[in-house]
Amino acid sequence: MSDIDATLRRLRWPLRLTWAGLWAERLARSFWPLSSIAIITVAILAFGVQDSLPLEVVWTWMVTVVLGGLATIVWGLRRFRIPRRTDAVERLDASLPDRPLAALADTQAVGTSDPASIAVWDRHRSRMAERAGTARPVAPRLDLPRRDPFALRYVALVALVVALLFGSIWRVATVAGLPGASQAATGPMWEGWIQPPAYTSKPSLYLNDLNGTLTVPVGSHVHLRLYGSVGDLTVRETVSARTEAATASAMQQDFELRQSGVLAIAGAGGREWPVTVVPDAPPHIGVTADLAREPTGEMRLPFEAGDDYGITSGQVEIALDLPAVDRRYGLAAAPEARDPVRLDLPLPVTGARTEFSDVLVQDLAQHPFANLPVTIRLSATDAAGQTGTGEVIHTVLPGRRFFDPLASALIEMRRDLLWTRDNAERVDQVLRAITWRPEGLFRDDSTFLRLRAVMRDLEANTALTDDTRDALAAQLWDIAVQIEDGDLGSALERMRRAQDRLSQAMRDGADPSEIESLMQELRDATDGYIRELAEDARRDPDSRQASEDMQELSGDQLQGMMDQIQRLMEEGRMADAQALMDQLRQMMDNLQVAEGEGGEGSPGQQAMQDLQDTLRDQQALSDEGFEGMQNGQTDGDDLAGRQRELRDRLNGMDAPQTTEEGQPLDRAGRAMEDAERALRQGDMSGALDRQAEAMEALREGMRTLSQSLAEEQSPGGDQSGEDGPAGSRQAARDPLGRTPGASGGIGTDEDLLSQQDLRQRAEDLLDEIRRRSGEQERPREELDYLRRLLDFF
Repeated sequence: MSDIDATLRRLRWPLRLTWAGLWAERLARSFWPLSSIAIITVAILAFGVQDSLPLEVVWTWMVTVVLGGLATIVWGLRRFRIPRRTDAVERLDASLPDRPLAALADTQAVGTSDPASIAVWDRHRSRMAERAGTARPVAPRLDLPRRDPFALRYVALVALVVALLFGSIWRVATVAGLPGASQAATGPMWEGWIQPPAYTSKPSLYLNDLNGTLTVPVGSHVHLRLYGSVGDLTVRETVSARTEAATASAMQQDFELRQSGVLAIAGAGGREWPVTVVPDAPPHIGVTADLAREPTGEMRLPFEAGDDYGITSGQVEIALDLPAVDRRYGLAAAPEARDPVRLDLPLPVTGARTEFSDVLVQDLAQHPFANLPVTIRLSATDAAGQTGTGEVIHTVLPGRRFFDPLASALIEMRRDLLWTRDNAERVDQVLRAITWRPEGLFRDDSTFLRLRAVMRDLEANTALTDDTRDALAAQLWDIAVQIEDGDLGSALERMRRAQDRLSQAMRDGADPSEIESLMQELRDATDGYIRELAEDARRDPDSRQASEDMQELSGDQLQGMMDQIQRLMEEGRMADAQALMDQLRQMMDNLQVAEGEGGEGSPGQQAMQDLQDTLRDQQALSDEGFEGMQNGQTDGDDLAGRQRELRDRLNGMDAPQTTEEGQPLDRAGRAMEDAERALRQGDMSGALDRQAEAMEALREGMRTLSQSLAEEQSPGGDQSGEDGPAGSRQAARDPLGRTPGASGGIGTDEDLLSQQDLRQRAEDLLDEIRRRSGEQERPREELDYLRRLLDFF
């Protein structure tokens, strides 16, 4: 036995597998069109397409498939080459380094008589044999993508997988039931199916397997196929309610089930079925609770809906209930026609839609129908196109409530303008009457100026267009919101505004949810005002002398009064609640009066107040400059002029010299001067830096002034009265009943905020600066300023 034969014997399994791979490779390359046609044919048959097509189409398709298969067989045979064993040896040898099998088949050409050459040759053959022993089967290289660039084989394979998942492999056998020679010998045959509507998700029924009464949904489709000679089988039915039915002996019949009745196939092997058609019930929908209103004016409408097979869509229609409108004042004129508001109802994203409940949440506070009587009608539609409607609801469309009288008046004028443009002249007259004596009516000038601009637009536009009217209505809404919400910069203003809004809500009979929200707003505003009083007392220790006559009001008493007010409102005793509210207002006013009188007649206290005013104005000027830099609209000359006024005010103050040469105030003046110069040069970021330095110097000056005034009144720390320090502190209490601090001023020596709170606020501020510095769309000057702040921290 030669070395090559011995080696091949050892490699028989790798060689056999490689040979089998060659067979698979050449068969796939030659006959992939045939396999694709076979796979796609089986997929089509498994879907049962042959059962729903006319007989002629089925036969044509089958002939085409057979001819296509024969053509691909001829095409494959012409390209197929039977792989030989030598081809497998060659493929296996090519996969090894240095082709060891070919080397083993070689013979020594020279040096056959030289022992050294023979030894080298034998060593070479041994190495080649060892290398051949490492051979592994070579995988076939089908190379089908180049031969099938459109991936038709994958299309056929995907179709087969889908057919196996959603069809039935047993339907392939139904193609054998087509009329032919065998059927001609056995006699006539029939087949039938009932296909319910897709939205019912019910399975198809194969009539050949069914007996007895059939219960199916209305709209189900019947497919009947009769095979054999014409007239051997006939169809009789009373379920379709057709007026133009096909002849009873027609070989193919299709119709829908519309009523209960009988379906029968007469003839050899025929059958009869009583059919009960189940009608599709229309959907039902209705509300489950009263329409609710959030304090912001947002409406919440709970509803439930259902259908026997599921709801596909829902809608709510909100129309003006004109007969229920109180046609007085601006509503006396005929309204302009407005289409009803139509909103889509929320439907479940997952799960069944046969029975469900949900809540429609929508903000229609700015719609012209807000706070007017409306009719609400809910409707739902199912897959069959049937629509069910709920009962008509007569209610008032929720909208935002405005408790400030001025804001409420502006909203009423906005309503009249949206009611009809004929009210424009009346609205202008009412607004002019409101603003005739604006002193004390508007809390800030910007609101008054915005309202005057609206009045000028009303006067200038004698014939309002839709866009102009809507724009004016939007401006009136914004002005009313500004008046209602007010300036949140003053704790006292917030508290008084909260008191006014709560009192107005009680008078107007507001909803309990609105009163609860306003009560919480009052609690928050009062807490903020008390904190501000405590901070003022901390910064102004000398106000203790003026606060001795204050009305003592502890924190527990204040909380108790508010709880009592809320309890009275919940019990419906609005008059008692209003009286207690007036008492609370009087107490808080007494606190404000006492606080304002604390330093009257004291030069030090006057200087402290002047410094506080200057610091506040400097902060406002800096904020305005920063906002202008963000918006790209900065008037440097105007800001510079106001900065100069602040510097002149500081220089003209009669403040005591709190340190040598008045260093903090001197630094503040120089920083203001530098800020003014930067503003005139257009260097907004530099001006902001200098203004920050000025504010820090002002704060340092105030702290130093406060310490100096405290030392003047109590040089030794023990001149507190006849009873000594302890007795004085016991006698003099702050507005909340707390003992004064060691410095003798209102408040305590304890920090109102813990060190942890202070650190947390510092971290929050630093995080906000970092976030803004990362927003590259901000102006370059603002980004530079923010980065300098980060470098400073």
